Amino acid sequence: MVAQEIVADVVIIGGGLGGVAAALAALERGATVVLTEEFDWLGGQLTSQAVPPDEHPWIEEFGATRSYRALRSSIRDGYRRAYPLTDRALALSALNPGAGWVSKLCHEPRMAVAAIEERLAPWRSSGALTILRNCRPVSADVDGDHVRAVTVEHLTSGARTTLLAPYFVDATETGELLPITTTEYITGFEAQSETGEPSAPHHAQPQNMQAISVCFAMDHVDGDHTIDRPVDYDHWRGLQPDFWGAPLLSFTAPNPRTLETGTRVFEPNPGDDPYAVEADQSKNPGDHNLWSFRRILARDLFAPGRFASDITLVNWPSIDYFEASVIDVPAEEAERNLAAARSLSRSFFYWLQTEAPRADGGVGHPGLRLRGDVTGSADGLAQAPYIRESRRIRAMTTIVEQDVSRAARGAGGARRYDESVGIGMYRIDLHPTTGGDNYLDVPAEPFEIPLGALVPRRMRNLIPAGKNIGTTHITNGCYRLHPVEWNIGEVAGHLAAVGVMRGSEPHAVLGSVAVREEFQRELVSAGIELHWPKGIEGY
Repeated sequence: MVAQEIVADVVIIGGGLGGVAAALAALERGATVVLTEEFDWLGGQLTSQAVPPDEHPWIEEFGATRSYRALRSSIRDGYRRAYPLTDRALALSALNPGAGWVSKLCHEPRMAVAAIEERLAPWRSSGALTILRNCRPVSADVDGDHVRAVTVEHLTSGARTTLLAPYFVDATETGELLPITTTEYITGFEAQSETGEPSAPHHAQPQNMQAISVCFAMDHVDGDHTIDRPVDYDHWRGLQPDFWGAPLLSFTAPNPRTLETGTRVFEPNPGDDPYAVEADQSKNPGDHNLWSFRRILARDLFAPGRFASDITLVNWPSIDYFEASVIDVPAEEAERNLAAARSLSRSFFYWLQTEAPRADGGVGHPGLRLRGDVTGSADGLAQAPYIRESRRIRAMTTIVEQDVSRAARGAGGARRYDESVGIGMYRIDLHPTTGGDNYLDVPAEPFEIPLGALVPRRMRNLIPAGKNIGTTHITNGCYRLHPVEWNIGEVAGHLAAVGVMRGSEPHAVLGSVAVREEFQRELVSAGIELHWPKGIEGY
């Protein structure tokens, strides 16, 4: 089969948050863009992976790009336009439709899909933007230090399309362009001798990566909605990791911050006051009652009787799949491991329905119902796995634990960069790993994103736009969250467009103070914050 060819100024492989932000930034600068995505929905962790935004407590005022805040506003406006909110909820400027404790904006993934599609629609109509869905990169044409073309394959038809451009952006969840373009990269846990990080091991562990999770949405209504018993339910039911302190299928798990074993509460539709929720993880992790932790629709914010139940999103410890990696293993093995992760999530849901302890002394919640209509999937789970860790480029600047950790930095705050192109904040939050490590949760300081972390050491026209930038296994734990990924992608789009329009490669922008400062001024004009206000402390 002969591959179709499409030529553009910028080709972006991966339609997650970083890919969407990169596309919008490049389009605003006048570039033509091809954007590809493996799944039905654009938006990655916010949509197809079904993860409500993990954000810092100042997100409503500062600490994110203007376009990211506009996305959040569009999501809220969608609820105000279409949903039967109570008068009190309608009046909330910082509406939190799910009244979840994990974020000030917990919402259904489809509402973010709608907001993203609305932002992209004018560019598609103009012909400046082409979107190819349900395809993955399979090969690349590389000439020395430059990528000439990337070929993608449709997952169903097998049809191939070759994409040609002067600049390529890797916004995939796992850094899929890095191996096929021969870009130097690293995976897993770096050795302490390489990074100097206090929490790093003595020897490199390239296959030691954070757990992946297949999330799902559910509600609780009348009737028995018990699913068929998963084939390997007994395996997951009997699994008790050495460091867990209890069976994996339970409400008991290590506390990520203290590692002490504790038991959480699970009470569907608890009748709590959604207006009293204060989502601020610097004060309260918010995960005591798992139901309200990542709730994405709180029925009491809407007209009485309109919704029979809240809808909550399960991204809890018991669905962390850390038995094996899905990166840099044979394709058949990766597929088996992805299937096992989905099986774990279905098994946990079945356990919730049939064996989970209830407050009344009984077991099982047969009224729990999978909401595949909410996540856009046939099997009731999220379309895509939540990937916490990617291949990472060997970058001109590598961000290490000592640059952001409160313990390492003391009262001085995170490292400040003359080359800063954005900011972010989250604790260094590492989930259990394929190498058998427990949680690693380290307080961090509000940090900056150095331009050099987006510039590969050798490749001249390939730009990372997500979890594949120059972090380490450890610092990826705080640079992987929603607003930071968007910021990284937005800068990647600007950087690619500058290369197209002015002929300034990323290395040239980084290497010249005058060129870099001009680029930074343009980022500020576009609404990208480069430094934190004074007096903001981490947690």
